[in-house]
Amino acid sequence: MIQNSGKLKGLTLFITGASRGIGKAIALKAAKDGANIAIAAKTAEPHPKLPGTIFTAAKEIESVGGKALPCVVDVRDEASINEAVNKTVQTFGGIDVVVNNASAISLTGTIDTPMKKYDLMHQINTRGTYLTSKLCIPHLMKSKNPHILNLSPPLNLNPLWFKNHVAYTMAKYGMSMCVLGMAEEFKSHKIAVNALWPRTAIITAAMEMLGGEGVSSQCRKPEIMADAAYAILTKDSASFTGNFVVDDDLLRKEGVTNFDSYAVEPGKDLLPDFFLEDVDESRMAAFTGGQQSSGSSGGGGQLDQVFATLGKMINPDIVQSTKAVYLFEVSGNEEGTWFIDLKGEGSCGKGNSPTEPDVTLSLTSENLLKMFQGSLKPTTAFMTGKLKISGDMGKAMKLEKLMGALKSKL
Repeated sequence: MIQNSGKLKGLTLFITGASRGIGKAIALKAAKDGANIAIAAKTAEPHPKLPGTIFTAAKEIESVGGKALPCVVDVRDEASINEAVNKTVQTFGGIDVVVNNASAISLTGTIDTPMKKYDLMHQINTRGTYLTSKLCIPHLMKSKNPHILNLSPPLNLNPLWFKNHVAYTMAKYGMSMCVLGMAEEFKSHKIAVNALWPRTAIITAAMEMLGGEGVSSQCRKPEIMADAAYAILTKDSASFTGNFVVDDDLLRKEGVTNFDSYAVEPGKDLLPDFFLEDVDESRMAAFTGGQQSSGSSGGGGQLDQVFATLGKMINPDIVQSTKAVYLFEVSGNEEGTWFIDLKGEGSCGKGNSPTEPDVTLSLTSENLLKMFQGSLKPTTAFMTGKLKISGDMGKAMKLEKLMGALKSKL
């Protein structure tokens, strides 16, 4: 853990999306130093599914020693941001730090991404980050140690990170390109512009909605990002700029050696986040118990055998708890289509499902076998680009729990 040093005492942070999750965790970390926090977020009224508002966050910030200014802000709206920036300066006398945390996500392919979703991601992620930074920079120029920190990934042009969700990748990389350009543009003004990204999935309310039941055990807490952000924001802005930082890499350099306290369930396999090159093949061994597959692992009719065994194991309890139809579009050594129909009496086999599938999964026969054997979790396969999912994401996430119950019997 990174201990508070008091270096942010009296400084003012303007944080977008700070009503919950990582943004709020960063705010609370800074507040323990006695910082002023402008909470720039949309949630003034309780959300039906997500906890927290700008007002509940303000109470938490003040309870740990900070000063809070809740501002209702839509980062897509220039007037809204401008009003919040002016109110922040009037209240606290200036702005020293900007954290661009607000973000929107839709993990859909090109055909399945409505333009409304495309526009939302680009307006919040890229345009919102650019606009918030633009309006705050004149005030940052007056600060003794000004920082802009974007919650965005290192730029990586590996097609792996584009092929399953082009629109989302473009929107997040837009935030990273702001770092690349603004760090150089404002270097002479000694304004630091850096990016921070997590090594693993971080448990937030949004992640629980995306990942489904049980995903928390594979995640770290938002506090790891808060500690990493604190380490960045307390550095000299003139010398630490233009960096794409990964949370645990930085914390190791800061002397952190034990990361168990950041894990929701210490000792569990952690779900890698998007965009980091080393979470692909080189890191997969860590998530599959070091198992390596030969090129022939998908051959010999193994999927036929697996589905035959699976058919004998489907029972009313599994059907009742799942209530979903899965279609597997398989490439590789055992190319073909298989289904699991967990509605009605329950059935599975080769070919198209007898009823309309709720979820369609596309992957290689090798990876599908790994999923059934338990050496590759569906969520990990999806996050690392090995699995493409279309349809009902909520029902898709039930598949991991189902496979976990069945793997010992296969």
